[in-house]
Amino acid sequence: MIRVLIADDEPLIRAGIRMILTSADDIEVVAEAANGREAVELARGHGVDVALLDIRMPVLDGLTALGELRRAAPGVRTLILTTFGERENVLRALRQGGAGFLLKDSAPGELIGAVRAAAAGDAYLSPGATRHVADSLATGAVTGRAEDARRRVALLSTRERDVLALLGEGLSNADAGRRLHMSEATVKTYVSRILAKLECDNRVQAALLARDAGLAV
Repeated sequence: MIRVLIADDEPLIRAGIRMILTSADDIEVVAEAANGREAVELARGHGVDVALLDIRMPVLDGLTALGELRRAAPGVRTLILTTFGERENVLRALRQGGAGFLLKDSAPGELIGAVRAAAAGDAYLSPGATRHVADSLATGAVTGRAEDARRRVALLSTRERDVLALLGEGLSNADAGRRLHMSEATVKTYVSRILAKLECDNRVQAALLARDAGLAV
């Protein structure tokens, strides 16, 4: 079972999310919080696998709670859920180690799929959030991080940089394997090694770093 925490200051929203998630036979909602501070405290005590955090909450907002969760309970995968799709919120959530970003108008199946992806160690971006990330990259919003990105990428071998570049283009392990004439399992091994060396929590973080470093087209 995937153990989920829901954090939102609106009881009706929490109830709706709980109803959607519990309709899946592999997901269990084990805790609910009305603010970010409660979310951090509950995540540590309930064996949570995935935390769904609303961005706009009292006491502690979702993005700040995400940062605290990364320190207090690093094993918890975090999805940001909000009605607000501002570009900087999306990028900040991903760069802080969030496993994904969902808009509240997402379909029920998308919400369930995002939780499953996060629990499996993958990253998930709703189509709306993906558009914001793409816009930021296209307008050069991340160029100020280029120097740090190049420094970190320099730690990789030539083959690891090849794989990272394809992550930056958004390719799956299977597609990257075909491009590089490697098996999917070999690419997966490279990806795990890359994430460890770059100290990235997921593929999206690594892809953004690849873009910052100028590896991806």
